[in-house]
Amino acid sequence: MCGKFTQMMSWGTLVKLADLMNAPAGPEEIVTPMRFASVIRRGANGEREVARMRWGFVPAAAKDPLGPAKHIHARAETLDTRPTFRDAFLHNRGLLVVRTFNEGKEISPSKTEQYVITPNDALPVAIAVILERWVERNEGELLTFAMVTVRANTLIAEITDRMPAIIQPNDWAKWLGETPASVDELKALLVPFEGDWTMRPQGKTAPPPKPRDDSQPSLF
Repeated sequence: MCGKFTQMMSWGTLVKLADLMNAPAGPEEIVTPMRFASVIRRGANGEREVARMRWGFVPAAAKDPLGPAKHIHARAETLDTRPTFRDAFLHNRGLLVVRTFNEGKEISPSKTEQYVITPNDALPVAIAVILERWVERNEGELLTFAMVTVRANTLIAEITDRMPAIIQPNDWAKWLGETPASVDELKALLVPFEGDWTMRPQGKTAPPPKPRDDSQPSLF
């Protein structure tokens, strides 16, 4: 399952993508578990906002939020039934906008070969995440997230059986809670996405992106 991703090119680009204003610019980031990333969520005022959160879901009742992150991923099939994730799925959903993401092929119990998945149109993709806010009176708060996963699509199934759940632009409002949706409607969004992607072993140069077709719907 995904263990690394490339965050958007800059805060400014991410903010434009989320229809936000006045965010500072910043460099591209490569994010691995236990590191922080920029996540789009619905704020307290109902508007979209970008928040920095740690990749590694910490339940609100956890005693030690700084211990090893046990919940990097959350399976879509059990989001509404597993107690650890149920409340977050129902009330605290977000989007992780990435430029690329990694999947690993198990070579042996101790060795995994990493592959980078890159959209051929060079447009970013939005991964479904669930969020949690851990609070302790003397220690402050920690915002964390887990990446939602689904069965692998045809391409990724060549190396592993799971992949991130991709939310299409027209469904952002529903996933973020801006548009009312039932549990069944939300889970219907969490299906394998057969994107036009290139998968290459990590360390090899990616081919140049295809010319962008501006007649097609865009994230921008």
